[in-house]
Amino acid sequence: MAPIRLQEYGVGIFNNIPTKSALKKALKKQLITVDKTVATTATFIKGGETIELAYQKTKTPKKQLIFPLEVLFEDEYLAVIHKPAGILVSGNSFKTIANALPQNLKKSTLTDASIPQPVHRLDYPTTGILLVGKTNSSIRILNKLFEDKEIHKTYYAITIGKMKTKGKVISSVDSKKSKSKYKVLNSVPSERFGSLNLVKLSPKTGRRHQLRIHLASIGNPILGDKEYGKKGLILNGKGLYLHAYSLKFIHPFTKEKLHLKDALPERFKKIFEE
Repeated sequence: MAPIRLQEYGVGIFNNIPTKSALKKALKKQLITVDKTVATTATFIKGGETIELAYQKTKTPKKQLIFPLEVLFEDEYLAVIHKPAGILVSGNSFKTIANALPQNLKKSTLTDASIPQPVHRLDYPTTGILLVGKTNSSIRILNKLFEDKEIHKTYYAITIGKMKTKGKVISSVDSKKSKSKYKVLNSVPSERFGSLNLVKLSPKTGRRHQLRIHLASIGNPILGDKEYGKKGLILNGKGLYLHAYSLKFIHPFTKEKLHLKDALPERFKKIFEE
């Protein structure tokens, strides 16, 4: 095999470090060795090495999170669920999508079955489709597919103000280059907001808050965006009108072409139903 960094290769090898961020933390704590030598982020794997993880007592939650989730697709390797607004995907809070997954998904029967883990993020107020890995190898490969931009995401948003019918935004987000494409599908006049637009969005990179920042930067913030919205035009009480609509990719194990969708929320449709 061609040499590959351990921090890329090692995602999902161990059940208790299923994500890239968890792997980096384990490396920082010097918990991983390669052929009895403490590994770092600069360690490369060439094939044939013995990779070991030092035992670390993990805290188990005292109670399970009972939070029903809508499962849109599931097999032995992965699952796709609907993320409602008002819940974190992961983190230190008890109420997260990650903590709710084991109670909502069937445990994989494969030999490298793992605790199911989300393999990308959606913001706290964003609704929509979320991809989950159910085995160590699936989590690792799905993370790599996202890094290689082989999973294509589509969002819908309702934006404020007059817009060009289509365009792209290229800018720096968190000091990293970011790019999004947009297309206006429908517009209706609004006494308060001037115009409300149903916009289809295709992010080409995956920066934090990227779509929200990009739309605000061209003067068309997303309806209900309290962080990036225009002063005096913040819609309170009805949440953020941003929905992750679809994921398109080739299943890494079955090689099936998947185009999975999460229907547009009714609150979006109501604005344009006339």
